[in-house]
Amino acid sequence: MDRFEPQPPVVIGIVGGIAAGKSTVAALFAAAGLEHVDADGIARALVDEPAIRTALRARFGAAVERDDGSLDRAALARLVFADAAARRDLESITHPQIRARILAQIEAAKAAGRSVLLDAPLLLEGPLHAHCDAVVFVDASDAVRRRRALARGWSEAEWQRREQNQLGLGLKRARANASIRNDADLDATRRAVEELLSTWRDCPPRRSEERPGS
Repeated sequence: MDRFEPQPPVVIGIVGGIAAGKSTVAALFAAAGLEHVDADGIARALVDEPAIRTALRARFGAAVERDDGSLDRAALARLVFADAAARRDLESITHPQIRARILAQIEAAKAAGRSVLLDAPLLLEGPLHAHCDAVVFVDASDAVRRRRALARGWSEAEWQRREQNQLGLGLKRARANASIRNDADLDATRRAVEELLSTWRDCPPRRSEERPGS
C-alpha cells in the first residue's frame, strides 16, 4: 500500500458498529504509514497500573478480581455494561488519563510528521472527535457483525447491550466523512482503504472550526 504522508499531518478517526471490524481497517491505515492510536490498548495498559488498580478495587471490590488478585476484565466489562452508574464511575477513574495519553500520542506523531488513525470506541460521544480532521465509518451488515460477535464468545444479548451503549449507527454514519465497507473479503476492504487514501492524497481532509454535532 502506498504511503499516506500529507503535510501537515492529519488525524483520521474511525467509528463503526460493534464487531464491524474496525481493528482490521485500522491495521490497513497503519500499513499506509498512519500512526494507530488505539484507545482500547491504552485502557488495557492503564488498568494494570497500581494507582488505577487501587481505585478500581476501592470502587468495585473483589467482584472484578480473580483469585490471584489480577483484574478480571470480563467481569468488569459485564458489570459496567449492565450498570450505568458503574460505567460512569469507571469512566471517571480511567478516562482522564486515557484522553491525556491519546492526545500525547497524537501530538508526538504529528511532531514526527506522521498522520494519525484514532481508534476510540466512543469517539463521537466525547471530546476527542474535535481533534479529528475526518472520521471514517466502518460499515458491515448486522448479520456479519452478529456472526463476528458470537465468534468472540459473546452472547447475542451482550452484543446488543454493547451496541445500545454507543451512538446509533445512523448517527455515526451521518457524522462521518467517508465510509469503508468491511463485510466482504480482506482484499475488497484493502482496495476501499487504498481508494479513500488516494483521494485524500490529492486533497487531505482538514478540520473545520466546527464539526456537525460538536
